[in-house]
Amino acid sequence: MRLRTSVVILIFTVASFAGTIELNSIQGIVVDYETNEPVPGAVIKFVEVNRYTTTNHEGRFTMECKGNHDKVTLDVSHLAYRETSLQINVDSAKSENIIVYLIPKSIEINPVLVTDYKAYSKFDDLQELGNVLKGKELERELGLTLASTLKNETGLSIRSMGPAPARPVIRGLGADRVMISEDGIKTIDLSATSPDHAVTIDPFNLSRIEVLRGPRVLTKTSTSIGGVVNVVRNEIPVEQHDHFIGNIGAYGETVNGGYLSSVVMEAPVDNTTFRAEFSSRNSFNLNTPEGKLQNSYSENINYSLGGSYFFPFGYAGISYRDFQLDYGVPGGFIGAHPKGVDITMYRRQMNIRSKLRINTSVINEIDVSLSRVLYRHKEVEASGAIGSEFKIISYLGHVNAYLKDLYGLSNGTLGISFEHRDFDIGGFVFTTPAKSLNTSLHYYQPYSVKDFNFEFAARINYDRIEPSRKFYDPKIGLIRHREFMTYSLSLSALYEISEIVYAGFNLSKSSRVPTIEELYSRGPHLAAYSYEVGNPDLEDESGFGFEAFVYHKFRDLYWNFNFFRNDLSYYIVPRNTGEINYQTFLPVYKTEGVRALLYGIEFQIDWDVVNHLKISNNVSFTRGNFKGSENSLPQIPPMKGKIEFQYLTESLSLGLNAEWAGVQNNVDQFEDPTDSYFILNGFSQYSFISEHLIHNFVFNVDNIFDTVYRNHLSRVKVILPEAGRNFRFTYKLFFTF
Repeated sequence: MRLRTSVVILIFTVASFAGTIELNSIQGIVVDYETNEPVPGAVIKFVEVNRYTTTNHEGRFTMECKGNHDKVTLDVSHLAYRETSLQINVDSAKSENIIVYLIPKSIEINPVLVTDYKAYSKFDDLQELGNVLKGKELERELGLTLASTLKNETGLSIRSMGPAPARPVIRGLGADRVMISEDGIKTIDLSATSPDHAVTIDPFNLSRIEVLRGPRVLTKTSTSIGGVVNVVRNEIPVEQHDHFIGNIGAYGETVNGGYLSSVVMEAPVDNTTFRAEFSSRNSFNLNTPEGKLQNSYSENINYSLGGSYFFPFGYAGISYRDFQLDYGVPGGFIGAHPKGVDITMYRRQMNIRSKLRINTSVINEIDVSLSRVLYRHKEVEASGAIGSEFKIISYLGHVNAYLKDLYGLSNGTLGISFEHRDFDIGGFVFTTPAKSLNTSLHYYQPYSVKDFNFEFAARINYDRIEPSRKFYDPKIGLIRHREFMTYSLSLSALYEISEIVYAGFNLSKSSRVPTIEELYSRGPHLAAYSYEVGNPDLEDESGFGFEAFVYHKFRDLYWNFNFFRNDLSYYIVPRNTGEINYQTFLPVYKTEGVRALLYGIEFQIDWDVVNHLKISNNVSFTRGNFKGSENSLPQIPPMKGKIEFQYLTESLSLGLNAEWAGVQNNVDQFEDPTDSYFILNGFSQYSFISEHLIHNFVFNVDNIFDTVYRNHLSRVKVILPEAGRNFRFTYKLFFTF
């Protein structure tokens, strides 16, 4: 994923008569090729008469120009786009509509980076090039879940227990070492605690997905060696519009008979902007090359309402979201119910947010956020009996000050945050209900000195976990309240070897407190098909990380290479002990703290070989060991990658890509190995504009040859492989009035 250097595609038609004609006016629209949004403020020059005009808020322009011309030359320029000169042959023109597609470029004004997205340093440039999925690329990669949408990004894998409960894994690190947030607000669900729990995010209407690493992670979480997957939909509008915008979408796929419909609308009323979103998705049991995966359906309804009031020095807004999901967890393997388990869940969330421009000598802006979340989750046996039930009420928020100048340092961020969680449990779950409180203080600072760029961040956390009662359990020990005071640090440096080659490193000290489940579980978990044994004596997870990287950014070529090494003196991991609890006939998973070492490499390249032809390739490898031995950590993905060939024209792209993974024999004692695989996929994407409408069509064919392959991080790989041949279709209609 990289922000391509400027490509300008012109579709034009101009009314013609015999011979040369007299042009009274030229009308057209300038559109962002990546996001399908109009580009206001673009400068249009009619060279023949030396006249200028600019596009309005809808990206439209009108040029009055009388005279006889065989050809019309237009110069199109914009701060965030590459300047270009376009010549129209009037004799071959057919109508009066000119449409200019612009693809954003990065413009560096040291030390500030100016793009179509706010950024402050070359680290932001690297982030945008390699770790952001947006625009047409995002629409092309859309899948059933957030994890499936991200599955082919460098360094990412999928942990799953069927199609619906899938979650991203970064460099072999899963659970809450990978924080998932929505518009910068932590997503509250139970997906980080167990492989049967789903992420409560529908990716269809997202505008971008960011995978954050490095020091900036510490503004969100204390786990600096993991990462943050932040999805952006601007549920609370952050920009004021004076026109009505929105999109309507539809999605379908054959491998599970799945379909989706959605609508998003944003409307201005004086100084207020309102936003509404609705989507509905259904999918049925998954077809694989070896049969149907029973009880792998999902049904989802998702809607939100939001609005912001804008004033000269900022905005204040509020939003409400209701996410409802019913899905099946397949059965048929050791410990599993023969017919599987059904899960019904919902997340209801209220957000209040405000960003104010202060403009004092120290502070530029203040960002304040407060959220209340109600999450409920039931696991139902085939008989209809409720086996497990979870309820979480959370209050969370933050206050961030974006600094203008602090002792000579600019563009820093100083913030505080809190999260209070009331975790209640019912049914046949033997995890003690508990309340938890987290408060933190963080500081982030970028800094530049000549050819060096630095980022530094620090975070201090206080955590208190209070079980509903104190008692001694013979299975795990004394259940009692726990308090943790932890800190995390991260420092990155980037050196400009030349104008197109950069090298750097990251050093970090990471921390993570154990979860309620890791501390207090002591019995069967229905849908996870496991007997879970916690440890109330767990310490906080702690370790040091190192990463070295080099990247090359040129007009037609981008590549980067990363090496990382994470040395954890205390790593919390649930392990299959090989034992069976004979009361429930479930395999016993015991949580313990161990010394661990994870290291690996990543490589990514995007190359515009010749006009219209692009080649992309990425490779990821992670090795995880119990430190001091050659024994492997559980659930480490194999080496994997993707190579893609793409043909691009003005409005059409065609591509062929191959996903592959190596053999994974480096497994824990009671973990199954997996074979290598190679699958072929194809796609086509077509866009066109009519009046105020932008149409985008995507057609994908996944696993063209119906290949049998297994995801190493899937719990159901022992009974059936991954999805077979799949035809996917996506349509989005963007409109503005």
